[in-house]
Amino acid sequence: MAPFTLTSGAFIEGGAIPRRNTCDAQDVSPPLTWAGMPAGTVAFALIVDDPDANGWVHWVAYDIPASTTSLPEGATGPFREGLTTWGSAGWRGPCPPSGTHRYIFRLWALDTALGLGGTPSADQVRAAIKDHALATTTLTGTYRRG
Repeated sequence: MAPFTLTSGAFIEGGAIPRRNTCDAQDVSPPLTWAGMPAGTVAFALIVDDPDANGWVHWVAYDIPASTTSLPEGATGPFREGLTTWGSAGWRGPCPPSGTHRYIFRLWALDTALGLGGTPSADQVRAAIKDHALATTTLTGTYRRG
């Protein structure tokens, strides 16, 4: 079985996230593609955070259907969204106050849709994922302003 992988057509693992995907430009989510999801996958969940800013959350997307294997740039569905650290739903791209920051795109393959109501926080989504994760994969990008 192939490994569960997450890639982007906009940047490579450890590479720079394009300016257009950040607060300094269009601030649209980068395109993402995944493969190698395990048998029994019913849905996916994605959380993007910045470990260099105490886990600042940039995107929470969940209940992504198992039939979905990619999200285009600027995706707004087919999925539900949770709260970012800014207190709103939807992609909010890199915007570090100084230096180069890392952004971890973490994708989980789940044995069920989470079905969370409202607009949950990243912590609420992580708690719901806990007993349903079949596999997880990450993609790390970097960004430095200026």
